This record gives sequence, structure tokens and C-alpha cells, in this order.
Amino acid sequence: MTPAPKPAPGPARVPAPSSPAEAPALWRHRPYLLYVAGEATSVAGSSVSGVAVPFLAVVELNASTAEVAALVFLTHLPSLLFALPAGALADRHPKRPLMIGGDLVCLITLLSLPLAAALDALTFQQLMVVAFVQASAGVVHDAAAIAYLPTLLDRSLLQRGNSRIGALFSVSATAGSSLGAVLVSVLGAPRALIADALSYAVSAWCTTRIRVTEPTPPARARGARLRTDIVEGMRYVFRDTTLRTLTLTNSTTSFALGVLNTVWALYLLRELRFSSTAFGLVMGAAALGSCAGALFAPRMTRWFGPGPMMLTALVLTPLTQLPLLLASPGRGWQITIGAALAVQLLCAAAVGTTQRSIRQMITTPRLQGRMQAVSTFLTGGSRPVAAPLAGAIGTWQGVRSALIAGTVLLLVPVIVLVLSPVRSLRALPVAPSDPGSRASAVTDSVSAADASTPGAKEGDRP
Repeated sequence: MTPAPKPAPGPARVPAPSSPAEAPALWRHRPYLLYVAGEATSVAGSSVSGVAVPFLAVVELNASTAEVAALVFLTHLPSLLFALPAGALADRHPKRPLMIGGDLVCLITLLSLPLAAALDALTFQQLMVVAFVQASAGVVHDAAAIAYLPTLLDRSLLQRGNSRIGALFSVSATAGSSLGAVLVSVLGAPRALIADALSYAVSAWCTTRIRVTEPTPPARARGARLRTDIVEGMRYVFRDTTLRTLTLTNSTTSFALGVLNTVWALYLLRELRFSSTAFGLVMGAAALGSCAGALFAPRMTRWFGPGPMMLTALVLTPLTQLPLLLASPGRGWQITIGAALAVQLLCAAAVGTTQRSIRQMITTPRLQGRMQAVSTFLTGGSRPVAAPLAGAIGTWQGVRSALIAGTVLLLVPVIVLVLSPVRSLRALPVAPSDPGSRASAVTDSVSAADASTPGAKEGDRP
């Protein structure tokens, strides 16, 4: 529930530290800690499902390649259908109730799977329905949660806050994957999903404990039609060179990874004959790379600049797929695939932490939800297209051919970033003091980056 109105000056914020020595103060900010605890617990639970659901579908329910593709399709379809309305709602209404409601829906629907299994009534069709409902609730929760963070933290702390969140999420994912492997082996895949259901309960409880008064949404946003708000958010993103580039880079990367991830578990479990334990341990070991990428993202940004760092990471990502394409059954290849995935996730976390921080820094507060929604719409919405494509290639040409196609598609985001002035961004944008100063602040950052890079082209900012 939303806290009762009080004569408070505005949302609680952490003052920007005057030196790196003051950075630990971030961990003494109770609302931030509750936010991180709830979201990290949910990530750990989702990682349990990341092991249990593929094992449940492929091994216990004997799903075909086409059925696996259909399951992935339904998992990602809500991003395409509901991301934009969810972002508009997050800008219109308090975000905490949206986050809590999404968690509770996920809790209830997920518990139906072990219950059906206990009654010997679980079907692949039920698994598909639960995946769709859970993903839909997750879209609403995530739209509110990501837009909520700039309410908790001063913008000068956003990259540090995102970095620590990313690192903790990676640790949570590692723990969740390892726990998932154990639970699947000991309890079976359906019962293992109870751990994910409980994680949603913890996430909802943590969110209810956050005591931060959110800014009142503008009266115009409450009175306008939802479609008008959605169009405003899309125009805002695509008229801005930085936001447009980062959004297109995310969506093209997501599409390529969507092709790969659709058949990835099937390839490891069926063709490379990974056991549930090996599958979970490889995922857990790879998540350590994500932790390193998130932790070192601020340092790498200072060393190389956000633009060159992101470009290098995107170039490395296709190369990390080569061991998967060359692998054959055996422990040596399992270790090699785990190491390659660690590098891939290191790159993904470094890019993800940096681009999210940049987008949050330069976006005016009243459009935070819609900005994120446009990114989610294109990023998550590309997956329903990628899933049937991967399923068709895997069915007609073989799973390995689908993996090759996904690897080639990973070159597209590299091209998108190379053709943009963001590639040469040498410093994080200056956080604007008010919404009206936003455009000039971002322009100054990109212009400074262009001026410091020999041969860099001018931006195409409106």
C-alpha cells in the first residue's frame, strides 16, 4: 500500500558522495537495501526456475524443439504486448503497488505447477499458460521497479547503485542456479519451483517495507489518454540520439540472444548430454562473469570511456559463441563452454550496467517509466520473433544451425553502435538539474566525447 501523505519535501535521496571513500554510505541507505534485497531474492528464485523449467519441459514432459520454441515465445510475448502500457502506468501511478501486485501474481501462478504435478495432472499446456501469465506480471513489476530506482537514489549515484545491483544479482543468479541444480536432482523439477514462488513472496514483503514518498505524477499525465502517454514516450526516446542508439543496440542484441537462448538449453541437455547438475553448475559459473562485469563497469568506464568500453564488449560477444558451436559431449567442453559464457556475461553486465545508468541519468523523471518501457518493448518484444525463427531453423536445419544464425546476428548491435556518435562517448553524461536542461546536458557529453576522439563524426541530435 502507498504510505499516507505527509508534508515531506520529496522522495528520500542519498546525497552524492564527495569522494570515493564515502561510497559505503550507499549500503547504509535502508530503502535502497530493501529494494536490492527484494529484487535480488527474486533473481535467485528465477535462476532456480532457469534450471528447473528447461529440465521440466525437455526431460519430464518430453517437449519437442517446436514446443520449446513455443514456450520461449509465450515467455517473451508479454514484453511485446504489455511493456508500453506498463511503462505509461508506472509514470501515472505509484510504483510500489505495481511491483507488489506483480510479485503476488507470479507467486500464485507459479505454485500451480508443483500442485498439478503432485496431483499427476501437470501438462505442457499448463506450463505454457503459467509462463505467459508470470511473464506478463513480470513486465508490470519490472517497468515499475526500474523506474523506481531514480526515486531512491540521487542521479550522481545511479551508476554505482546499478553496478552493485548488477553484481549482487549475478551472485544471486549463481546461487540460484546452483540451488536449482540441487533441488532438481533431489526434489524433482516441479517441487524445485516452490523456491522461486517463495522468492516472490520475499520480494513483495521487502517492497512493502520501503518508506519513500514518491513524487506526485503530473496532473496532465493522469488526465491524458494512455495511448497519448505511450506515443509521447516513444517520441522522446527516438528523437534522442543517445537513447535511440542504446535502445536499438539493446533490441538487436536481445533478438540475437533470443535466437541462441531458444535452443541453447535443448542443445546442452539433448545433444551435448549435460546432466541437470552440470547444466546448473555451468550456468552458475558463467554468472560469476556477470558479477565481475557489473562490479568493474564503473572502473572500465573511467579507464576507457563508456562508448569504447561498450563497443569492445559487443565485439567480444559473438566470439564467445564459438566454443558452443565447436563442442562435443565431454567434461572438457563443459568447462570451456562455462568459461566462454562467463566472458559473455561479463560483457553483457558491463554494457547493461553502463547503458542503463546513462539512460536513467539523462531521462526526465516524469518519463522514466515510459523510457524504460520503450526499451523493454523493443528488447523483450524482439524475443517472440526470435523464438519461432530459432524453432523453425532448429526443426528444419538442426539446432546447431540455429546457434550459428544467432551468432551471426550478434554482429548487428556492433554495427548499430559503430554508426553512432555514442561509440566515442568518453564520460558519463552530466545529470541535469531539471527536466529542461536534459537535452543540453546530454549534447554537451556527446560533443565532448566527439571532440576528444580523432575522426569522430558529429551527432545527429535534433
